[in-house]
Amino acid sequence: MKKVYLAGPDVFWPNAKAAGAAKVTLCAEYGLQGHFPLDTELDLSGLTPYEAGLAIYRANLHLMDDSDLLIANMTPFRGPSMDVGTAFEMGYMAARRKPVWGYTLDGRLYSDRVNQPTDGCDEQGDAVEQFDMADNLMMIGAINDSNGQLIKAKDEQSLEHHLKVFRALLETITA
Repeated sequence: MKKVYLAGPDVFWPNAKAAGAAKVTLCAEYGLQGHFPLDTELDLSGLTPYEAGLAIYRANLHLMDDSDLLIANMTPFRGPSMDVGTAFEMGYMAARRKPVWGYTLDGRLYSDRVNQPTDGCDEQGDAVEQFDMADNLMMIGAINDSNGQLIKAKDEQSLEHHLKVFRALLETITA
C-alpha cells in the first residue's frame, strides 16, 4: 500500500482533525495510506513554543520520509499564493525524487491573483511572475518534473467541495 503525505494549510482550519480524517478515509478507499500531519502522537508538554515547533517539524519530516508521494492543497492561504509550509514540503519531496501532486480551489493564474498596479509589477514595483501558472514556477515545476499533476477547481471553500476535488485527484493518481 502506497503511503501519501497530505500537505496543506488544512492543519490550521478550525475543523482540521475532521478534515484530515476525511482525507485519510478517502485515501484508504483508493488503496492508499494517508499521513496527515496532525496524526502524529507528539507530547509537546514541557517544551517551549520554539522547541515544540522543532518537534513538529521533525515529526513531519519523518512522515514525509516514510511516504511514497505527496498530495498538496495549493489553494491560496493568507495571500495570493499557497501556504509556505506546504511549499517547503513539496520541495522536500521533490528533492527526494518522490512524486508530487497538487490541487487548488482557486483556478486563476498566480499573476491574476496578485495586484499589479503597474503592468507586470506589484505595489512595491517588484516583478510578478507571468508564466501562466497556478502558483510559483518552482511549485509547478516540482509537480511537472515528478510526473504529478495539478487539478484546478472552482473557488468554493466548503469541506464537501474540497473533498470532492481531493477525490478527483485520488482517482487520477490511482487510474
